[in-house]
Amino acid sequence: MEIIRNDFSFTITGFTSSNKYQYEEYTRNDGHGPRTYNVGEKKVPSVTTILSATQSPEKKASLDRWRARVGYAEAAKITQASAARGTEMHYVLEQYVKGIGYLNISDKGHEARMMAHQIIQDILGPLTIVYGSEVSLAYDDRWAGSTDLVADYKGGTHIVDFKQSNRPKTDEYVEDYKLQLAAYALAHEKQYGPIDGALIAMCTPKLVAQKWELDKSELNEYKDKWLKRVEMYEKNLSQKPQN
Repeated sequence: MEIIRNDFSFTITGFTSSNKYQYEEYTRNDGHGPRTYNVGEKKVPSVTTILSATQSPEKKASLDRWRARVGYAEAAKITQASAARGTEMHYVLEQYVKGIGYLNISDKGHEARMMAHQIIQDILGPLTIVYGSEVSLAYDDRWAGSTDLVADYKGGTHIVDFKQSNRPKTDEYVEDYKLQLAAYALAHEKQYGPIDGALIAMCTPKLVAQKWELDKSELNEYKDKWLKRVEMYEKNLSQKPQN
């Protein structure tokens, strides 16, 4: 995979696109309340909604301590800036994969573009075929979400997710990201076809790129962990008083 610069845009080459799977697209509800997807006539909870609702007390306490330490206003500012950077980085990569030239010349656009380029350069070289970008996936009415790519990576079909981070992360930090990939893999296998592995591709504003590759064996372990989180979510939901 190679980055090509034109006068007013960047594109990438070195991979092919395939229509092997006819992916259905689901709309997302981001209004009041937990995020859901419209799957048929049902509003299905998102993968991130389930992960957030089943966070461990230790993780919740850690986030609360961070907010208290930096100040709640500053924490909100950092979170919003990170989300905006991540959205722009995702958009750059999405446009490149679709073969659409894109160049945002603002400072924030430049920062996100350089992060996207680092991911391409350091991680995505072995990616050869793209089956879908921003792929909507659902597992019956239990969960739904959207993965950044379904692609052949190192010879096997992978679920691929792009992440931005303010600083390099440890394995412990990306635990929920691995569960997220497992959820998408289960949905893809139920709806469309088998998945051989998964990939998290992450970059910081200082252009430190990190990757986590899950082979089929590790992905299966995380599928089991994910199903336990879903069961916890559904149990908690069933115990809530009905209005």
